Amino acid sequence: MELDLRFESVHEGILVSGTANVEVTGECGRCLEPLRYEHEVDVQELFFYSDSESLSGEDEELHRVESDSVALEPVLRDAVVTSLPFQPVCRDDCKGLCSECGARLNDDPDHHHEILDPRWSALAGLAGNAAENDAAPKSESDEREES
Repeated sequence: MELDLRFESVHEGILVSGTANVEVTGECGRCLEPLRYEHEVDVQELFFYSDSESLSGEDEELHRVESDSVALEPVLRDAVVTSLPFQPVCRDDCKGLCSECGARLNDDPDHHHEILDPRWSALAGLAGNAAENDAAPKSESDEREES
């Protein structure tokens, strides 16, 4: 992680602003390919002095200056994590995985499966018989009946 931060003393405390450059690693939410890219996040947070008049007992969530130092880790973690996509993708047009066999559709865009509805399986047998009857050679008696 690379930080480019500016610390400014203000009346209420210390204002920290700048950018954090982080390397993001993970996997694509569609095709499960590994991901690795650089991500830049803007950071701005006010750390209040412990004796500041603006602090009351209800301000437990506020960041404070303690012993002349500030804890940047929770601020940076929150800024980076909230800026990341919920489901990262390797590219915008990623097609993902085949729901039947798990093949990567980016590698084979014409990939498909012929899925037959089991309720029609009895009719599939009839279509096969009709095709066989049409392809069978006709006998002399069949030809006389057609004439």
